[in-house]
Amino acid sequence: MNHAETLPDGPGTDSVIIARGRRVLELERDALSDMHGSLDSSFVRAVRLIAASNGRVIVSGVGKSGLVARKIAATMTSTGTPATFLHPIESLHGDLGMVNSDDVAILISKSGNTDELAGLIEALARLGVHLIAMTTDATSHLARQAEITLSIAGREEACPHDLAPTTSTTASMALGDALAVALLQEKSFQADDFARLHPGGSLGRKLLTRVGDVMDMNVLVVLSPDSSMKDAVVLLAKQRGLAIVAEHDKVLGVVTGGDLARFLERDSADLQTPVHQVMASAPRTAHESELGSAVVHRMEQSGIMAMPVLDDSAKLIGVVHLHDLLRAGVA
Repeated sequence: MNHAETLPDGPGTDSVIIARGRRVLELERDALSDMHGSLDSSFVRAVRLIAASNGRVIVSGVGKSGLVARKIAATMTSTGTPATFLHPIESLHGDLGMVNSDDVAILISKSGNTDELAGLIEALARLGVHLIAMTTDATSHLARQAEITLSIAGREEACPHDLAPTTSTTASMALGDALAVALLQEKSFQADDFARLHPGGSLGRKLLTRVGDVMDMNVLVVLSPDSSMKDAVVLLAKQRGLAIVAEHDKVLGVVTGGDLARFLERDSADLQTPVHQVMASAPRTAHESELGSAVVHRMEQSGIMAMPVLDDSAKLIGVVHLHDLLRAGVA
């Protein structure tokens, strides 16, 4: 389609500007759809080759493809596949020293005939490095030199002049994500592994903060089943809205502010009533080793503000409060 015929250049109305944006998204969506349908055994071979490698993944490209290569290398590294970006020009001026024969290289080029990659292709071949090509042209120089070729959707660029890399870079980045995630699963890379590689910032807090890091262990005065609701009222005030009913460190139930309110609405409400007649006898609990973010989700789903915390033997060891979890930054 000729963009200029339907979406003229120059200042446009609101609807024209929206149409321009939608056209870009349509082209890139269609490119991804093309790749989705054409993914084949070459992708399987690439995943298995990288998974079996004892070295790193070397990712390279020129210009916008180089920016995509940096992103792919970063994504792979953060998901358990060590990878690094190698500038194709700098590689010929000393940076090849970072490359070993047990590495796997992914070279990205829309045309596959990028002059700046030629020297790097030759150098990688001399080193015996396995080469994976990401290109639109299966007959290009890069594809002919590669052991495996992964096809980038060959649709027109979203640029109205079919020049600025847009559709092709989106396709390349998505294909890199597909490789990284497939490798993650191939290697059984788990959330705990991810957490170890992301200790900083909000993501690190979500992945590293456990209930045991946040729970309150100083408010473990408990009620017996025969304690009175008067005792529960006192304990609710002292222990931030959660009174735990337990025997021998085993939780039998809880009384919350909501339970107390419903109890007091009864015509027969008597503060000498035993708590076992009022308590929730199947309370939701948390385990000390659980991720705080998972417990926040359960609390929000259930509309509760606190949970008893248990250890591996189901022994009561603390209380975790929603406010403390949120203050720790795990949500």
